[in-house]
Amino acid sequence: MDEECKKRYTELLPHMFDYVDKWAKEKPKEIALIEYDTGDQVTWKEFALKTKAMAAKLLSMGIKKGDVVATTLVLLKEHVYLMYACYRIGALISPLDPRLKVTEVDACFAQAKPKAYFFLGKTPVTDFRPMVEEIKKKYGDTCKHWIQFQPNKEDGIIEGAQFIKDWASDIKNIYIVQGLLLGKVKSAQKKIDKRDPCLIIFTTGSTGRPKPALLCHEGILVQNIGLAVGFGMEKIRTLIPLPPSHVGCVTELLGTGVYGGGTGILMSMFDPVKALDAIQKYKVDALGQIPALFAMEWRVPNYKDYDLSSLKFAVYGGQAVTTEFLQKLSTMAPKFGSGLGLTETSGFVTYTPLDGTVEEIVASIGFDMPLYPISIRDGIQDDGMAGPEKPQGEIGEICFKGPQTFLGYLNDEENTRKTLSKNGWLYTGDLGTYDETGLHFAGRSKFVIKPKGYQVYPPEVEDFLSQQLKGKVGNIAIVGVPHDVFTEGVMAFVERATADTELTEEELEEAAQGMAAYKRPSHYEILEPGKIPLNRIAKTDYQALKEKAKEIVETLRAEGKWDAS
Repeated sequence: MDEECKKRYTELLPHMFDYVDKWAKEKPKEIALIEYDTGDQVTWKEFALKTKAMAAKLLSMGIKKGDVVATTLVLLKEHVYLMYACYRIGALISPLDPRLKVTEVDACFAQAKPKAYFFLGKTPVTDFRPMVEEIKKKYGDTCKHWIQFQPNKEDGIIEGAQFIKDWASDIKNIYIVQGLLLGKVKSAQKKIDKRDPCLIIFTTGSTGRPKPALLCHEGILVQNIGLAVGFGMEKIRTLIPLPPSHVGCVTELLGTGVYGGGTGILMSMFDPVKALDAIQKYKVDALGQIPALFAMEWRVPNYKDYDLSSLKFAVYGGQAVTTEFLQKLSTMAPKFGSGLGLTETSGFVTYTPLDGTVEEIVASIGFDMPLYPISIRDGIQDDGMAGPEKPQGEIGEICFKGPQTFLGYLNDEENTRKTLSKNGWLYTGDLGTYDETGLHFAGRSKFVIKPKGYQVYPPEVEDFLSQQLKGKVGNIAIVGVPHDVFTEGVMAFVERATADTELTEEELEEAAQGMAAYKRPSHYEILEPGKIPLNRIAKTDYQALKEKAKEIVETLRAEGKWDAS
């Protein structure tokens, strides 16, 4: 496997769009994309032509290399065309999550400074126009182009914006003149280097304010090699149920499909029933999701009625899972896997064995690949250099070095310096150990709790309580809160397994007796199922929980229950 990765790297084409053109030449009539909502199918030849035409249109608008194009769109085929059109001319596309509110979009605009904005208008689910009107009031002078996506112009286009169909009406003529006759698209493509930025993905902000990560062609394509070799994700049909504001969608599932010449089934928004139907209808080979989405599918009342026999592989990421979860996953697909993935690395950096058992996959979160080696190190030193490497078995900062590393955070040198050492090591912000069985996660460095000078890793406590109280608890989240005696105290948020499950604080305290005293929570907050807050990619929102914990502590202090030694 290592030699295959190295071989592919020597053969790697420099740009994302090169692979669209490669497959358009080699298999023009085969299907590249299928849009689930409409049933539309796009051949590789059409994919190449549409993206070149749209690239010509962007050039005619004055969009050039280095300009940012922001979007608030779901995963439509036209959104994919726009992404690859931007890649062709050196513009940076920044897909924003449609769930962001005005203040959050405002913050993204302030950092990314887009020259064009493609956005949803009135939809059956939400009317985005009031939000966009607020943003346009503030950024109308700097963002020159506002293009509104919605089915009907009659529903109302905001002042100063252009209806998508009007915007697209002259694309064909522009492409004939600008693209074919004058060769402007081809000329723009020649000016793009493999390390030029092409994509801005805002981190989810689980440890603070979202940051705009700059990703480049080479970094994304090296990650595609990892998924193609590590998980066999090429020349297959892959369901893409994730939002385009996340690397799981754009660089992992969509990007690897383009790199490997497979077919991507696009879902505009995740729906468990539609996802199962898509697998059955289009004979999907591979499925990549976060654990919460798998759980939603398994809860569909007639789940067992769907024919999922085409599934060869299922990959999950973003959260630790239980043995029970993997056993259920093994009944959905014969092969399954996971690994550590980050926005700053365009996605996966470790890979569990493709033929791994439930026990092997529970034991670690996989192995690195030779193109992007791992190192467990001390923190970045005062001089900006990486700290020394830790002895095997010692917990340290999980780091990587190689072509998959991002270019930094856009217009944010301070946070870039905290993440990238001067000698090229990327600090993931995660803690762990690495040995012959793979990478073992110990928690986020920012969320390590330090009561009485000890170090408590939230995942360790969460996993221990989950195992001790199987069948009685659902999700568990551990956070640290200021404590007058211990400096930091441990608080546990615990969901009941079901609304009918009886669960007491005494039971939780008894279960915790099997841990060292300093790891035991000082307070348990028992919640109903589904009440632990999640961020916009369905991971536990520890930042929100820390704020909630502070409020709870104030009440406990008033009752004399928190700071007692």
